[in-house]
Amino acid sequence: MSPKDKPLVWMHGEVKSPPFSALARVEAGYLLRMLQRGHSLSLPHSRPMPSIGRRCHELRINDQSKTWRIVYRIDDDAILIVEVFEKKTQKTPKATIDVCKQRMKVYDDESQ
Repeated sequence: MSPKDKPLVWMHGEVKSPPFSALARVEAGYLLRMLQRGHSLSLPHSRPMPSIGRRCHELRINDQSKTWRIVYRIDDDAILIVEVFEKKTQKTPKATIDVCKQRMKVYDDESQ
C-alpha cells in the first residue's frame, strides 16, 4: 500500500474464502485497491446508493452461484466498508439500508 492510498476502515464484514470463491475475493480486492488509489468506479462494478447516504456506493461482485455486495463510503481520509452481504433479491433489503445508516451515524458521531 502506498502512503497516498486511503486506508480501508472495516465497520462490518470481511472478504474471505469461503464464503467468497477465490476468484470473487481477488476481484473484490482489486476493486477495493482501485478505490484506495482514488479511482472512480461505475457500473457494472459499482453504483451509487443515495438511499443509504451521500458518497455511499455498492460494489457488485458476481460469484459462481452468489452475488455479493460491499457497501462503502468514500471519505476524504478513508474508504469505509459499511457492510458485506449476499444479495438475494433485486432490491437491497430495508434492514440492510437501516443498519448501514446506523453504522455510519455512529462512526461520524465518534469521529467528531
